[in-house]
Amino acid sequence: MSADLPLAGRTLVVTRATDQAGTLSAALAARGAQVVELPVIAVADPADGGAALASAVAGVAAYDWVVVTSPNGARRVSDRLAGTVPSDTRFAAIGPRTAVPLLAAGLAVDLIPDRAVAEGLLEEFPSPPDGGGRVLLARAEVARDLLPDGLRAAGWDVDVVVAYRNVEPDSDPDALAVARGSDAVVFTAESTVRRYTALAGGPTPSDAVCIGPVSAGVARELGYRVVEADPHSVEGLVAATCSWASR
Repeated sequence: MSADLPLAGRTLVVTRATDQAGTLSAALAARGAQVVELPVIAVADPADGGAALASAVAGVAAYDWVVVTSPNGARRVSDRLAGTVPSDTRFAAIGPRTAVPLLAAGLAVDLIPDRAVAEGLLEEFPSPPDGGGRVLLARAEVARDLLPDGLRAAGWDVDVVVAYRNVEPDSDPDALAVARGSDAVVFTAESTVRRYTALAGGPTPSDAVCIGPVSAGVARELGYRVVEADPHSVEGLVAATCSWASR
């Protein structure tokens, strides 16, 4: 294994949705890995076709903060923001990559926590103004309630709106067979851990590299040997994978 190709000779499974896997797969391949792309989650519109999100975004002036927790949610919010956003409406993104769609739309992101997890956002989120304040939280259909519950406990009035759904696509049986014989599987979300493990029939391979504490916790519960990325980003995930390979 060379310093330039720390993942040479390693076969890694990437479980991200097809339209999101490219950056991670390319980074791993550039470091010598043989990458098996096995998307176990696909991103779809909400059951209402996005009507609730469109209505909430149309009334964005009523909110002090708009909070997004994934690039998928951020993209759908920015796509629906038309015209001028009120100058006193602020935006928060759970991490740098989540902020990208907002920034690309010309929106200022006022808060990106040092730790790209809900706990990090709660630690850095400001207190509501005198008289109270409102937060619009755009997220996946199924997500932890830690963030909205924490914001409400801090005194904010929180409206949660579904921006997208994670659905289960059909999986390629040939790719799944190769995945079972790989060296490690790379996870970017709790949902991918559960879905992949169900498809593979258990923690196969037994080594997992996880983007953050939530996915890592689920992977440990399911029997994987886990390496957790720090920072909780694609860049941190790649670095953690290289660290794993050097052991």
